[in-house]
Amino acid sequence: MTTTAPRLGTATLLRLLLITAALLGTVLTGTANAHAALTGSNPKDGAVLAVAPRDVTLTFSEQVALGNDSIRVLDPRSKRIDTGEVKNLGTGDVVRYGVALHSGLPDGTYTVAWQAVSADSHPIAGAFTFSVGAPSRTAVELPKQEAGGGLVGTLYGIARYASYAGFTVMVGAAAFVLACWPRGAVVRPVQRLVAYGWVTLTAATLAMLMLRNPYTGSGELGDAFDLAGLQAVLATKTGAALVSRLLLLGAAALFIAVLFGAYAKRATGPAGTAAAGAAGTADPGADAAGGDPEAARERAGEKQDLTFGLAVGGTVVAAGIAATWALSEHASTGVQAGLAMPVDVLHLLAVAAWLGGLATLLVALHRAPSVERAAVRRFSRVAFWSVVVLAATGLYQSWRQVGSWSALTGTSYGRLLLVKIGLVALLVGIAWISRRWTARLPERTPTDPDGKKDTDGEKDTDGKTDASTEEDDGARAAGTAPPASDDPVRAAQLARQDAAVAAAARKRLRDADPERSGLRRSVLAEAGVAVVLLAVTTVLTSTEPGRTEEQAARAGGGASEAAPARPVDVTLPFDTGGANGKGTVRLTISPGRSGANELRLWTTGPGRQPLDAPEVKVSFTLTAEKIGPLPLVPERVAAGRWSASNIQIPLPGEWQVRITVRTSDIDQTTVEKNVRIG
Repeated sequence: MTTTAPRLGTATLLRLLLITAALLGTVLTGTANAHAALTGSNPKDGAVLAVAPRDVTLTFSEQVALGNDSIRVLDPRSKRIDTGEVKNLGTGDVVRYGVALHSGLPDGTYTVAWQAVSADSHPIAGAFTFSVGAPSRTAVELPKQEAGGGLVGTLYGIARYASYAGFTVMVGAAAFVLACWPRGAVVRPVQRLVAYGWVTLTAATLAMLMLRNPYTGSGELGDAFDLAGLQAVLATKTGAALVSRLLLLGAAALFIAVLFGAYAKRATGPAGTAAAGAAGTADPGADAAGGDPEAARERAGEKQDLTFGLAVGGTVVAAGIAATWALSEHASTGVQAGLAMPVDVLHLLAVAAWLGGLATLLVALHRAPSVERAAVRRFSRVAFWSVVVLAATGLYQSWRQVGSWSALTGTSYGRLLLVKIGLVALLVGIAWISRRWTARLPERTPTDPDGKKDTDGEKDTDGKTDASTEEDDGARAAGTAPPASDDPVRAAQLARQDAAVAAAARKRLRDADPERSGLRRSVLAEAGVAVVLLAVTTVLTSTEPGRTEEQAARAGGGASEAAPARPVDVTLPFDTGGANGKGTVRLTISPGRSGANELRLWTTGPGRQPLDAPEVKVSFTLTAEKIGPLPLVPERVAAGRWSASNIQIPLPGEWQVRITVRTSDIDQTTVEKNVRIG
């Protein structure tokens, strides 16, 4: 039979546009983690102070966790000169911490190294320098590995991805069985999928718990087995969330056992035929096999009660596991945290119902081709409403987390977000194709060539698959049943032959249905894009959002980098208005960085001859930091030449240089220019 995809109608186009708009809303959020950033420090990075400070303070964009070793101040010989006691100096919405310094510090360059854990559980670190008197050489060597990087960071990131994937598969597959395909409870590939999701999430949670200490601290893999470090982790918000997740996974294991035990028997056996028949999954003759109609109704009521109990219990457990992310990561900090946490839980549950159900449908189409059209259509509705929830929660989180449009192209987070938008658009297009194939599925459950329904593509109670059992039955009816063999080698060969025949029969069954083949291919493509999308989302969780990055840049705090140091060379014309009042002034500043500098100045008249002005003055102003003007009177070296040594530029930035030239008792002028000093 030749099949063609239906044309795109107006109603379908409107639905597609709605889903696209909703998904584009969700990508502006979801897993955006509001990493803290250093927005200010006192002293500032590169500052040159006349007198040693009493303490060092750091200001952050949001709440962080610090220990007594989180802020270290080192002298030029790499000796620690702080008291080692970090104090919380924050007031109101200002997050500020400080550490006191020892008195009597000599001149030189000092290094401030800090490390903290954001409220969203991610480690952050940095360093900067300041000088007392004049800059000097320093022997301080800072670690080249960034916080949360290296082998430990890679392993922790893998475990984080695995935990998201395990949760999505476990919750989504269980929801698919309960809400869309009750008969799937006896399909062994589906059972294995749920079990694999549970094992993956459990193993990933244990790995994250063990790696948490080195991930936020030393970065050494061996510290994962440090019991003292593990005890410290358990006392943190993230450690408590991971332990709670493990306890909830114990409850999830009990749920899975009931789902594939008592529920599976009622969903497919004679006791469950009434409800299964209503769902289109039972044999029409099962009611007769069930005997007493009243007993059948009673058993159907028991199954309905069990289904309701599993739905409620499973939702509670799934929401509890999702809450372990919401309570320990980005949703627990920032504005409207009380609202953001339940919104985050809904977001995770919607993702699991959509992508986890998609994975289950893929397994069902490949390993159990008898999945009914009604089940696929029910999942289509579940997926649509999951997208609606994703849209609502995503739009709220985007308002709360993203920041400005400029961050989309101006930051690493924004560029990753654009990649995610492209993947979502691709996923929507493939989902539309899958929806069209679903509409063309036949209502009848596929049958094998002998006219019997294929069930799960797995072995029956006698150890053989449906196809091989039926072939053996036919052989026995013809008097040619396969002989039993006491030879283990021969028995193994026969078993392999039976398996090959069964696999070929299942393949013929799948290939004989072009609609299901088309749906299977489109769902496989959806699942592939979803895997990449989940990977990009996981990377986003460890990337500083553009909102925080731009906030730190606007603050111009200690985390900002200074411009490369290079000599400043400025040439400006001037005219004092009197006789011999026209000329040119040239000024150089070397090395052109914060700290000590050398200043040279020349004045020339017409014909580039030295102009010996009676007086020359210079001033520096850093408007952005409200510093200055800092006056300077250079020393006359020769006719038309002036110089000044050890000129202290306290901070890097855009400085305004003003030069005043006086050519007589009453004739003078001032010229100015902005220069970048690194």
